[in-house]
Amino acid sequence: MSSNNAVSLYLDPQIRDWVLFPITLVMILVGILRHYVVLLLQSSPKKQSRAAIREQRALARAQILRATSANSPLPPTFYAPISRHLSEAFTNGTYLKDGPPKSDAPTTPPSPLTDPAAMEGMMAGMKTQMVMMVPQMIIMGWINFFFQGFVLIKLPFPLTLGFKSMLQRGIETPDMDVRWVSSLSWYFLNFFGLNGLYRLILGSDNSADSSRDMTASPFANATSAPAGPQDFNKLFKAEKDNLEFAESLYTWVGKNVEDRVLQKYGKLAK
Repeated sequence: MSSNNAVSLYLDPQIRDWVLFPITLVMILVGILRHYVVLLLQSSPKKQSRAAIREQRALARAQILRATSANSPLPPTFYAPISRHLSEAFTNGTYLKDGPPKSDAPTTPPSPLTDPAAMEGMMAGMKTQMVMMVPQMIIMGWINFFFQGFVLIKLPFPLTLGFKSMLQRGIETPDMDVRWVSSLSWYFLNFFGLNGLYRLILGSDNSADSSRDMTASPFANATSAPAGPQDFNKLFKAEKDNLEFAESLYTWVGKNVEDRVLQKYGKLAK
């Protein structure tokens, strides 16, 4: 022990070769493997019918028309007929994929728990979360069982004592320099620090990002209330009222454009 009460440690090179490198390599390979397993579990999106696509596009068309009504590029001879045609179609249910609603049809949408597509989506989400969580639990158990109490590496930069509990998990040594890192702490450093490497290898939209494991639960999709299917009949009726209100605020961007151009270039007296 030196005069400043600091303990000098000399690590066996075999700790580096048989503990430090294996833990890092295993976590990298598990993250890459998890990414491809998640890709295999994801089912390809189902093709939508032409009527369903038309239903969605009609609503989007009305929203775009309404959003641009205050400074519309369409002249009044085009804007008014399009707006009234959409309002009439929404009232009659022309764009509904199942046709106009019947008087004896139920007004509430079906429960997603009885929809096979919704149940399939919930199961796919649970499988993905299990793939994200289970490997990390196994790796943590593997490190605790085989490498508990190992000191692996010394960080090359100074740190305050506040980092001691984070970097020396599993080692009860109050006199040890805070820069020494235990095996369990090295796992957590890799858990959060390898995300940049995953983005470099697998791309930004990868499934190996470990930060999502801390906020997600494998049973989150099962316990949360699933969102029901959209009722386009109600959406169309609401959009019809919005179109009527937007029509009262309509202004054409090309109104008096000749006078404005001449005024801008000084050809018309102000």
